[in-house]
Amino acid sequence: MLPLFSGVLLFSGVSALVGTSTSVLRGISLPLVSTGEAIDVGEALAAPGTNMLVLGTYPADFNMIEYAQRLTHYLPALQERGVDRVLCAINGQPSSCSLLAELVGLPAEVEMLADEGGDAGRAFSVGRGWLPDTDEFEVGETKIPVSPYVKLLGMLLGLGAANTLPSVIAGYIGNPGGKNGWIQQALAQGQRKGRWPDVALDLDERGAVIRNAFDELPLVGGWGRRPLELATLRLQTMLGVSLAHWNELQPTDDRCLTQLGGVVVTRDGEVIYEYRDNGICSIANFEELVAAI
Repeated sequence: MLPLFSGVLLFSGVSALVGTSTSVLRGISLPLVSTGEAIDVGEALAAPGTNMLVLGTYPADFNMIEYAQRLTHYLPALQERGVDRVLCAINGQPSSCSLLAELVGLPAEVEMLADEGGDAGRAFSVGRGWLPDTDEFEVGETKIPVSPYVKLLGMLLGLGAANTLPSVIAGYIGNPGGKNGWIQQALAQGQRKGRWPDVALDLDERGAVIRNAFDELPLVGGWGRRPLELATLRLQTMLGVSLAHWNELQPTDDRCLTQLGGVVVTRDGEVIYEYRDNGICSIANFEELVAAI
């Protein structure tokens, strides 16, 4: 959510397969960022083949950035599993979506849709955060406005976003059974773009990784995801993407400041995987996603 906080509040979620029909998305038409063509997202998911839609958040948000980073890394695996089309709805204006793609190296095969108001996510019943429909409190005869940033602060404490605090811890302590391939790829891309911290990896003249300092940590260097590894990436993207480009990437609709995201995958119109974010920076586990399809 707000980059100053969300840069350190990340954790991969647990998939939820609940069999939602894609009919809830029919009639929601969003412009392709690349061409401006209007796409009915419900119809796109109902098309033959295997189709995937990421319901992202706003461009400066770390949920959205991490979805983009994971899509970049896992796209070949998704294609190998038969995914024919990948759509990604982003809660921002087209220029913001394009800038995000440039900053994180999102492949052109991922078709971005500009959803400034977050309509597709709400239709899919993504989490909307704490007090999404409350704009003011009444204290006696006095009405006190409730800022979206106050709602965001509540979410940082877990209100309306239950997995937020576990996400903070997981980003720092690592996970012996985790996966770090996407983290290393994203760190290297950030270093090539000149983002700091830039000391975790050594890159050759072509930008390829020749050394990962986390491999050399005593006792935990062989873990799947090492302590502080994910936190380092989040610090890099917080400083070099979210904060550095806040003016260009911030949401234009205040409702999207606290709205979470999700993923749905269909095969010949039938839902085979779906997930809804359950906290700030707690997004779909792409290892589980790939395995499920």
